[in-house]
Amino acid sequence: MGGASRVLTTGGGINVSYSVFDGDSPAIVILHGLAGSSREFIPTASALSPRQVILIDQRGHGHSTRVPADTSRTAFVEDVVRVIEAESSQPVDLVGQSMGAHTAMLVAAARRDLVRRLVLLEGNEGGGSAEDHAALGDYFRSWEVPFASREAAAAALGDGPLAQAWVADLEERPDGLYPRFDADVMVATITAVAVPRWQEWQSVTAPTLVVYADGGMFTEEQKADFVARGVNVTRVDLDGASHDAHLDAFDQWMAALTEFLTAR
Repeated sequence: MGGASRVLTTGGGINVSYSVFDGDSPAIVILHGLAGSSREFIPTASALSPRQVILIDQRGHGHSTRVPADTSRTAFVEDVVRVIEAESSQPVDLVGQSMGAHTAMLVAAARRDLVRRLVLLEGNEGGGSAEDHAALGDYFRSWEVPFASREAAAAALGDGPLAQAWVADLEERPDGLYPRFDADVMVATITAVAVPRWQEWQSVTAPTLVVYADGGMFTEEQKADFVARGVNVTRVDLDGASHDAHLDAFDQWMAALTEFLTAR
């Protein structure tokens, strides 16, 4: 069963869409990764019952404004802060995956008063090359949209868990199916994420769970360095999992998440 859909409009006229799954406080706020949407975390939200869960479509993603003028990290952080302040009267448990983990980390650094616990799935301080970002944009632009059907999209994008999530989230228009993100916005967003944020990471004081997948995007050296520089960090590694472990290692992901969030 889905949550109640809500929209918050920022001072810049950006619509931030999010869903609230009713339950007990404190709320758990979850942020998806680049080119994803909150839809990916509906199973996670359902499994976290009876806690209240808020799933946010970050700007440029899902049902939020598709092409925002501002794709800075500050803008992403401010969106999340506004949603938390609108929906919760107490600090929340903040969860993020990949780009969403980076956003969550920056929120926890900027607003310690709003974050009780922090969970980062396949995240780090930032990084990546301009060549990688350009290649990502080229890949998204190579999609021959509109897709005539979800079956046609699946044939083009593949049957991996992330591709399945993209196919499920395609927007229906009169002439076919389109992704819920813009390639140029994705490149601009990930370019901002690439700037290392060690100072912010080292200032996070909330108890933090860092979850890595053995088939994820970081080397062991990167993982160890990130964890070592944190203040109050627990690390969990998932076996047989990808960068999108919430999709392909769900049981392990939920075990790690619930154990951390329910610990006294």
